[in-house]
Amino acid sequence: MTSRIAAYFQFQRYGTDMKREVIAGLTTFLTMAYIIIVNPAILENAGIPRGPSTTATIIAAVFGTVLMAFFANRPFAIAPYMSENAFIAFVVVKVMGYSWQTALTAVFFAGILFTLLTLFKVRSWLAESIPLSLKCAFATGIGLFLTFIGLNETGIVVLGVPGAPVKLGDLSQPSVLLAVCGLLLTVVLISRKVLGAMMIGIVATTLASIALKVTPLPHSFVSLPPDISPILFQLDFAGALSPGFFPIILTIFIMAFLDTVGTLLGLSMRADLLDEKGNLPEIEKPMLADALATVAAPLLGTTTTGAYIESAAGIEEGGRTGFTALVTAFFFLLALFFAPLFTVVPAHAFGIALIVIGSFMISPLAKIDFDDFTEQIPAFLTVVLMIFTYNIGVGMTAGFIAYPLMKGATGRIKEMKGGMWVLALLSLSYFIFGAK
Repeated sequence: MTSRIAAYFQFQRYGTDMKREVIAGLTTFLTMAYIIIVNPAILENAGIPRGPSTTATIIAAVFGTVLMAFFANRPFAIAPYMSENAFIAFVVVKVMGYSWQTALTAVFFAGILFTLLTLFKVRSWLAESIPLSLKCAFATGIGLFLTFIGLNETGIVVLGVPGAPVKLGDLSQPSVLLAVCGLLLTVVLISRKVLGAMMIGIVATTLASIALKVTPLPHSFVSLPPDISPILFQLDFAGALSPGFFPIILTIFIMAFLDTVGTLLGLSMRADLLDEKGNLPEIEKPMLADALATVAAPLLGTTTTGAYIESAAGIEEGGRTGFTALVTAFFFLLALFFAPLFTVVPAHAFGIALIVIGSFMISPLAKIDFDDFTEQIPAFLTVVLMIFTYNIGVGMTAGFIAYPLMKGATGRIKEMKGGMWVLALLSLSYFIFGAK
C-alpha cells in the first residue's frame, strides 16, 4: 500500500516520503483549523446559521483539498477565503441589502467563470505573464503577512491601538509567555533539523496552555455534524441575474482570481515547484481544482474557496505532493465529528508556525534585481502594501499596476508580456470595486 501511494503521488520525484508528508499535512491542518470557527462566525452576520455553516465550511475544505490532492498533486489545502467571506457578509448583504442566497449565487457565477477561463488556459496565460520579480515579491509578501498575523495572534504584537498602528503586546500575559516559549522551542527544533518541528511546537504549546488552565478543555471531544440542509442548494438565480448585480459578480471574481494566482505562485516558489522560467508546470490543474471547489462552495452554503497561504506551514515541514493535501483533508473530515477537539488549539499556539514561516519565505528577495528600479519598485510596493494594508490583494494589485507604469515611463514596454496589461486592468477594477 505504501509503495503504491508513493508511486501515485511521485514521492521519489519530489524528494519526499510518507512520514514527511503526513507530518506536513497535519501541520497545515493545525495552522488553518481556525477556519472551522471563524468562517461560520463571519457568515452568521449575513444570516447564514452557524451550525449548518460549520458543516458547509468543513465539507467545502475537504472537497477542494481532495481535488487538489488527486487532480493536481500539489501540497496546497483549499478552504473558504477569509477576505471574500467578509466582503459577502458585511458589504454585499449588510450594506447593499442583498440576501445571502443571492450573494452566494454571485460566488457560483464567479466559480463558473473561473472554470471556463481555466479550461481555455486564460488563467495560466495570465499567470505566466507575471515577471519573476513580482513572483518573488508574492512569496516574500505572503510570508511576512503570515508572520504579521502570527505576531498578532500570539499577542506579541497588538494591532489598532490608540496613537500607533501596532505596539508590543503585554509580555506578562500567560498566553503571550507560552507563545514566546513555544516559538523558542520551535526555532531550536528547526535549527536541529527535527522533522515535524512546527507541529511539535504547536502541540507542546497547546498542551502547556491546557495544563496551566490558559486554554479550557471542551465539554466533549465528539459531536455530530450540524444538519446542512437549511443552507444546501439555496441559490437565488432570479435575484443574481438583475443588471445591477453584475459588478458584484465581477468584484468577487477579481478578488478571488488575484488571491489565487498570488497564493499559488508564492507557495510554489517556496516549495521549489517552479521551473527555470519561474512558472508552475501544469498550473491549470491546481487552478481547476480551486475553480471547481468555488463552484461547489455556494451550493453547500459557503463562500469562495481557494488555496490557503497556511499551506506554507506544511511546505516548510517538507510537504511536496498531493498526499500532504490528502492528509489535511482527512483531518478536516475528522473535524466533522471531532470539531471540539481540533478547535482547542489556541491562537497563541498556531500563531507560532505563522511567525516562523515568514523567516523561510523571505529568501526569494535575493532573486530580485535591486539595481533595476522598474523591477524593484513594483516588488517593493507589493510586499509593503500586503503587510501594511493587512490585505494580500491590495499588495498584488499595486504591483500589477506599478509594473507597466514603470516599464512605460522608462520606454521598456517591450520587456512586458501581454497578459500584464490584462492584470493591470483587473487590478484597477479591483481598486474601484473590491478593495475594502
